[in-house]
Amino acid sequence: MGVISLYLHLGFLYMFRKIRQALITRFIFKWFSSVLPPMSITERQAIAAGDTWQEANLFRGKPQWQKFLANPKPTLTPVELNFLNTEVEELCAMLNEWQITHQNYDVPTSVWNYLKTAGFFGLHVPKKYGGLEFSALASSTIVQKIATKSLSVAVTVMVPNSLGPAELILHYGTEQQKDLYLHKLAKGVEMPCFALTAPDAGSDATSITDEGVICYGEFNGQKNVLGMRLNWNKRYITLAPVATLIGLAVKLRDPDKILGVDVDLGITVILVPRDVPGIEIGKRHFPLNQAFLNGPIRGKDVFLPLDYIVGEREMIGSGWKMLVECLAAGRGISLPALSTAMGKHAFRCCGAYAKLRQQFNLSIGKFEGVASALANIGGLTYMLEATRVLTLSAIDQNFSPSVVTAISKYHMTEMARHIINDAMDIHGGRGIMLGPRNYLGRLYEGMPISITVEGANILTRCLMIFGQGAIRCHPYIRQEIEAASMQDKAQGLDMFDRLIWRHMWYSISNGVRLVWHSLTCAVFCEAVEDKSFWQIYYRRLSFMSIALASVSDVAMLILGGNLKRKENLSARLGDVLSYLYIASAVLKYDYDHGEPKEDRPFVRWCLDFCLHQIHHGFKYFFLNFPNQFIAKPLQWLVLPPWRNYPKPKDDLSIELSRIMMEPSELRERLTAYCVVSTDPQDAVGRIEAAWLKMQLAEPLLNKIDLAVKQGIIERTSNAYKKIKLALSNKIVTETEAEFLFAFEHMRLDAMQVDEFTQQELTGK
Repeated sequence: MGVISLYLHLGFLYMFRKIRQALITRFIFKWFSSVLPPMSITERQAIAAGDTWQEANLFRGKPQWQKFLANPKPTLTPVELNFLNTEVEELCAMLNEWQITHQNYDVPTSVWNYLKTAGFFGLHVPKKYGGLEFSALASSTIVQKIATKSLSVAVTVMVPNSLGPAELILHYGTEQQKDLYLHKLAKGVEMPCFALTAPDAGSDATSITDEGVICYGEFNGQKNVLGMRLNWNKRYITLAPVATLIGLAVKLRDPDKILGVDVDLGITVILVPRDVPGIEIGKRHFPLNQAFLNGPIRGKDVFLPLDYIVGEREMIGSGWKMLVECLAAGRGISLPALSTAMGKHAFRCCGAYAKLRQQFNLSIGKFEGVASALANIGGLTYMLEATRVLTLSAIDQNFSPSVVTAISKYHMTEMARHIINDAMDIHGGRGIMLGPRNYLGRLYEGMPISITVEGANILTRCLMIFGQGAIRCHPYIRQEIEAASMQDKAQGLDMFDRLIWRHMWYSISNGVRLVWHSLTCAVFCEAVEDKSFWQIYYRRLSFMSIALASVSDVAMLILGGNLKRKENLSARLGDVLSYLYIASAVLKYDYDHGEPKEDRPFVRWCLDFCLHQIHHGFKYFFLNFPNQFIAKPLQWLVLPPWRNYPKPKDDLSIELSRIMMEPSELRERLTAYCVVSTDPQDAVGRIEAAWLKMQLAEPLLNKIDLAVKQGIIERTSNAYKKIKLALSNKIVTETEAEFLFAFEHMRLDAMQVDEFTQQELTGK
């Protein structure tokens, strides 16, 4: 009887599902298929590439804080630390950015040779192929440290270790290709470049018109060789002027169907030796006064056998998938490293400069306007380092989180842009006068390069973060799209039926959770089990995560495929997801360092800033949502009048600025792996040395300031005269006066800018 009962129940469920499909699901399926935006093969490959990580939990309204915090703290190995403290230090000692960018417009030959022999071009290449086999954390930290001394050299190092032939061969090449090329690339015997961007294919790299045609031809004296005839016109290619091995992306076609039945084979990546006939390396581009080598590269009727395809025949047409997967990891390493370098450099220099530079007999850092700019630099730098380390930990755990790396690329480069602008404002004329003494100018000029490369930031924000993130992170959408795209509609309907009802339950449960936690002011939202100083922030972020899950589903239901075209709306939801991730990174960074008390002002500033940005994203999403009958109730649930997250308060900003101007463990930890010098002949060394001396001079200067307030010393006197009057009035001793004279000389020298004759300026 039990078996019969089981079969009856199963039969009922089967019949119920069939009836449900016939009466309900097929109409939903038909509607879903009609509103689904068309997706090209390359779009499908981009969505399929990479993994999801913590961003998926945040998108689904279930942050799982305890599991998240249990991720191991990223650390450098002794070998990696030794490389940073020896080879990288030695490299940085060789660098003179003014000479590189203004006089030579190139990296010196001695530096090129050292980069090759010391292994800087093989950071990720396995040891068995002659590389260093370093972690993503080590690679990022190396690039970051170099960038604090020379942006041009940092870019020269990062490009071969990011998206380039070595990475592509390592992941997709045949064993023969690995044996042939990787050792040479790691040692700089072969210099790589990657040719992707074309005049009409920048951010939309899938629209490249560069073409390869399958045919027979002659190669190295052999006739009737099966291969490809390639024609291309690429620009903005870093290292093209010196490249000996070109990674080339083209659309491969087989018009004569030599390989099979398909004519269009798809984007394919090919290894092109420079000495093959038909290649033209163009003149150099000049990217905003940076000296890294960049230029165009063209090819006309270049013939190569099929074994020059990365991965050979098996990888024909897989080029876009290869590029997206490699770019996802590279995007999380290289540009965040440059951005964090700018933040750390500005943090250290601006804190010291704001202490040294005086106006109205006060250090400028004590003025609230300057303090606010300083706090922006400090808070954003804290967020940069936290986000950098968290993203690298995912990559080093063998994840390839394409959404997380897109978040990192966009928001970290934008943070760096704000930091460098604030740094320039604080320095005033000291920042805009170029010369060997200027330690900000070249970073300011180079900032738009980071914004532009590896996908323009507007594209990344408007299309990638939420557009790709919604499909990748949602538990059902991607599978529903696959079901709707099936050739066998009956099979697609059956798969869709299993998914859509689970999706509905998911949406309803998120909606119920949103209502409950909104009415209870998020006091029952998920937080960490351990006692934490930041419990209230964990709960606030958990609530916003639930809100994102619910609002995203409503937006996709109401707008369907139009959400893809409503770029500003999807960008704002992307901002919410991004700042949830960045706030998570801040909490993880603080947790990994034991939640130190001195970090609390910075952590609070960062969390308040992130919540404000999340509030802003939701506010303007609801304001611009086409259906206000839906938007208004949602807005009341997510952002009722009593739930307001303002920017960090002025008192908190003043506290950050005060900390930045003083020596502390936090300052040393947060700006670790910057090039730090106290050499008075070095651009940064002048500021650092004078700032260190000011710590000793400050008690004596306070005595003089008190005498000024008491009328003993005339307020309008310059610093030297005040010291003399203090000595004559026995406020300081002769030894103390000599010390103060030496300090004032150092301070004024640190404020100076460069002067040039016409001949010196033009380099003649």
